Amino acid sequence: MADAIASGGVKPLYSNGYKASVLGLLLATYTFNFIDRTIIATIGQAIKVDLKLTDTQLGLLGGLYFALLYTLLGIPIARMAERWNRVTIISVSLVIWSGFTALCGSAASFVQLAAYRFGVGIGEAGCSPPSHSLISDYYAPKQRATALSIYSFGIPLGTMFGAVAGGWLAQEFSWRVAFVIVGLPGILLAVIVKLVIKEPPRGHSEAKEHPLEAEDLVVEPPKPPFSLTSEFREIGAVIKILFGKWPVLHMVLGVTIASFGSYGSGAFVPSYFVRNFGLGLAQVGLITGLIGGFSAGVGTLVGGFLSDWAGKKSAKWYALTPAIGLLICTPIYIAAYLQTSWEATALILLVPGIFHYVYLAPTFGVVQNSVDPRRRATATAILFFFLNLIALGGGPVFTGWLIDHLAQFNFNNPNAGGLVSTLVGSFGAHDGASFAASCPGGVAPKGSPAEAVAHCRTVLAHSSQQGIIVSLCFYAWAGLHYGLAAIGMVKHMKERAVAQA
Repeated sequence: MADAIASGGVKPLYSNGYKASVLGLLLATYTFNFIDRTIIATIGQAIKVDLKLTDTQLGLLGGLYFALLYTLLGIPIARMAERWNRVTIISVSLVIWSGFTALCGSAASFVQLAAYRFGVGIGEAGCSPPSHSLISDYYAPKQRATALSIYSFGIPLGTMFGAVAGGWLAQEFSWRVAFVIVGLPGILLAVIVKLVIKEPPRGHSEAKEHPLEAEDLVVEPPKPPFSLTSEFREIGAVIKILFGKWPVLHMVLGVTIASFGSYGSGAFVPSYFVRNFGLGLAQVGLITGLIGGFSAGVGTLVGGFLSDWAGKKSAKWYALTPAIGLLICTPIYIAAYLQTSWEATALILLVPGIFHYVYLAPTFGVVQNSVDPRRRATATAILFFFLNLIALGGGPVFTGWLIDHLAQFNFNNPNAGGLVSTLVGSFGAHDGASFAASCPGGVAPKGSPAEAVAHCRTVLAHSSQQGIIVSLCFYAWAGLHYGLAAIGMVKHMKERAVAQA
């Protein structure tokens, strides 16, 4: 497993090839994580029509109902990962969330589907905290942002495969079949992960190389004795770093606000293409999947490589890289959703994700480098608790609620004018017919006059466009926080390097 270093007669504990295999399997796990998490956005329009749901309910299914237990269980599972075998935790979690994803296909009501989405969230809580901790033990501090960018590449990969496969399966068969087909393969992957990945010593990568008999000589830091007092003390120490250190605090705020806009808008982008351009689910899945896979994928990888490269000159680039990227992407995104053809929208959307997703890897790298080895899973869990409870739990619900709110206003005020005047008017008193009652599931009832059918369709499409654009503005807000994080970043990273020396 180890490669000899001829010059010194020493070797690392794990070869570069083996570390790449581990990273590849963790990437595959995270890809399935996002396939199962985000597929509901792709097939949401079919579920909405079949179960007669509102966009707020779709937002709850894609956001809060998944995120609630996902975030609440993340911290206790992370504390388990600081003491127990992290590979086992990841494997068991993968089985749980894959099984519940498949069960979503059997849901006959909103309540049942919500219950299964809670189950998916329970399983996925055990993915990233132990995975980030494993990666940090396999890769040295100056390589972590790059390694974590490769792991985070599972986000665009999962989104892409979920969109393409989910859209095609939903159109050719049904949305129920889509859930089953994308859920079950994760169980096989869980077995492979357990058999192949080995549990490394904690803090292994802090030293560059180890003696020839490293597997016998490398000793983990001792596990702290378990007690509720010690557990709260460990969690408190991590919270103190994440929210008590200026640069880290603003990195956390940046990733949270950016993710709020991303989850919120992304939950309704596939539905927007269906509603605004009348495309089929398979075509929409292909369009959104390929766009996300390319632009978000490039941005995620570039963020890691670029911040590690620039970070060698100054640690402030771990914050400035995301700041610049988010400020650039915001107006490009808005321009894309103002287009009148899906071709123009899709073409423009190839660009902003390259700038947008550079924020992920440097954020995770800074967080991992800011804490001790036995606090890294906990740091990821606390970050994800804050991030996902607000962003994943609130983003889709906010955008769904906003679309419903705007639809009600636009339904009775079809000539309201621009976005700002519509937003202002929508928060006043609502008179007239109810959009939800007149257009259940967003469509006019069967047998309705052609004018009513067209009005329902136009109102829903226009309101979806407006709701998405408002959510996109959160990226610029997040960029400002990353800019603030650059202040004091150099001093903070030097202090951490001395503390871990």
